[in-house]
Amino acid sequence: MDVVSDAISAVRLGHPASQRVRMGGSWCARLDPYDGAGFHVVLKGSCWLLTDSGAQVSLGVGDAVLLPHGTGRVLADSPVDAATAREKAVPADQLLLGTAAGSGTAAAIAAGASPGPGSRARPDRDGTEVLCGTYSLDCSRMHPLMAELPEVVHLPSRVGGHLELRAAIDLLAGELDEVRPGSCVALPNLLDLLLVYMIRAWMAEATGGAWPGALGDPVTAAALRALHSAPAARWSNDLLAAAAGVSRPTLARRFTTLVGRPPMSYLAWWRVILAATLLRDTPDTLAAIAGRVGYGSPYALSHAFQREFGTTPGRYRAQAADRRSSGEAVSSRVHQV
Repeated sequence: MDVVSDAISAVRLGHPASQRVRMGGSWCARLDPYDGAGFHVVLKGSCWLLTDSGAQVSLGVGDAVLLPHGTGRVLADSPVDAATAREKAVPADQLLLGTAAGSGTAAAIAAGASPGPGSRARPDRDGTEVLCGTYSLDCSRMHPLMAELPEVVHLPSRVGGHLELRAAIDLLAGELDEVRPGSCVALPNLLDLLLVYMIRAWMAEATGGAWPGALGDPVTAAALRALHSAPAARWSNDLLAAAAGVSRPTLARRFTTLVGRPPMSYLAWWRVILAATLLRDTPDTLAAIAGRVGYGSPYALSHAFQREFGTTPGRYRAQAADRRSSGEAVSSRVHQV
């Protein structure tokens, strides 16, 4: 696998959850912080986003916004400041259920459905439709690429910009507009694709940060591809330098500068993180996992694992199962206005 795929796989729990929401009138909805990532894609109309830290973003048709750290936020029909948000914002689930006071309306829309006859929303030309969702993530040990993502990744719709992302959004909108055979399979996979494309788009536009630089450097990127493609291989600095097509000193200098640690140190760290992912996601024995990540025995892996995580592999597996259950419960609730 490649770095971005591995970075996502190492933290992802279960399937993403999503909902298309139509809102009208004057509305202001609150979404609390949670362990995971959230996203919004404006399908019709416009709205404003205000994070708990005070970042304010105007969102128009086709705009996508990723909140990779589950930041608490407010979505509203017009600009709001923190004081106004505290006064006006209602929990998103109350707005969707119609139990919140105020003049706004909101409804979750099933694929191919239209508002019911009792809806008080404005006509379609004035309403706002947003695709909202969550990715449940295990944030106990994030890959530094994921940790480096900013609080808000805003990807405005532009002609000719991020064609892959725009195509994914169009495909999602198409699946939501009409019930089609295979939608239960298509939607989760399109949502996974959306996450990859949003991260790619951020990396393409980033003007700073370690990981866009590391993956943009041919030598460091080649070394990372080699390590992630075969983490259990008996790598040495010489073998890795040969795979990257440079001398060992050149590799050590560029890799350490951009990644923040020497190549073999990064490999040792990644092997333990990969072992944690396998403990979380598979029933494999510790001995089998040790072989898959490059350790000669389960005892050697257990020692390295406890040094990194501060707990034994067995306890980590039990705790990971609890985190997965908790994350699935959060995704099933309306954290998705």
